[in-house]
Amino acid sequence: MRLHDLKPRPGAKHRRKRLGQGESSGHGKTSGRGGKGQTARSGSSIRIGFEGGQMPLIRRIPKRGFNNVRHGTRYIPVNVESLNAFEDGARVDEAALRSVGLANGRADGIKILGDGEVTRKLSVSAHAFSASARAKIEAKGGTCELLGPPRAPAAQPEAARPKEAAKAAEPVKAAEPAKAKEPAKPKAAKAKAAKPEAAKPEAPSS
Repeated sequence: MRLHDLKPRPGAKHRRKRLGQGESSGHGKTSGRGGKGQTARSGSSIRIGFEGGQMPLIRRIPKRGFNNVRHGTRYIPVNVESLNAFEDGARVDEAALRSVGLANGRADGIKILGDGEVTRKLSVSAHAFSASARAKIEAKGGTCELLGPPRAPAAQPEAARPKEAAKAAEPVKAAEPAKAKEPAKPKAAKAKAAKPEAAKPEAPSS
């Protein structure tokens, strides 16, 4: 094989589709763009899934299956600059932060972040600290107390299950002894017992 023998693969090269060359070409008049409107204009593009403003299909159908977001840990962020709202030497925990409005809403815990500067010596208790926040608090002589993992939903105690406790408290009934079966009587004996024979009349004496 030589260089002049090389050819492109079949279908790799085709002629350009010429638009606007008369109706007989199949691509005349509107040049394949349909009628008037947004899609007939130059530079028009509509993103995939857009349905003109109505609720798109991807948002209408239910979402099922595993999702990491449902099992994630959500912290309420509090910057060290906000901790200056407390007095020098104060103890700062979740209850104190909520009382002054620095932590609002439901979450798995509190995380102290390092934005800003802290100017007071504080004892801070939280579920997580960033490295910069810990360094700034300890630089002012304060302490950082790391609480346990975020609270998980508490298991239902045994006392809160009245139906199961009542079933366990019921005494177990002893099994009754089986009754002995009477021997079956033969059919002829049963018939004789049910219909006794009538007494024969005595013959008259002569």
